[in-house]
Amino acid sequence: MRRNIFAGLFAVLFSCVIVSAAFAHTPMCYCYLNDDGTVTCEGGFSDGSSASGVSMTVKDEGGNVLVKGKMDELSEFNFEKPDVSFIVVFDAGPGHVVQIKGEDIKD
Repeated sequence: MRRNIFAGLFAVLFSCVIVSAAFAHTPMCYCYLNDDGTVTCEGGFSDGSSASGVSMTVKDEGGNVLVKGKMDELSEFNFEKPDVSFIVVFDAGPGHVVQIKGEDIKD
């Protein structure tokens, strides 16, 4: 009986560690309009790590790629604002994707 209690406690603690580790690296991306008609996106992770090299894609409503690139060494990505409705995709891999609608990007 005592062994089952310890096994149960170990399972609960192990699960907590796994869950907290999963949330420790949450992707974050924020985009804003510049006065010159460009958009700047800044990215990173909740644990403070850089987003340098993270794949960035700007797509139209049909899913067609308008702009493709990567976050620079400052974890920034700049592009000309498209004249059509668009979505910015910050893609750091499975479970680490952020999508931002163009209409939600403000100065």
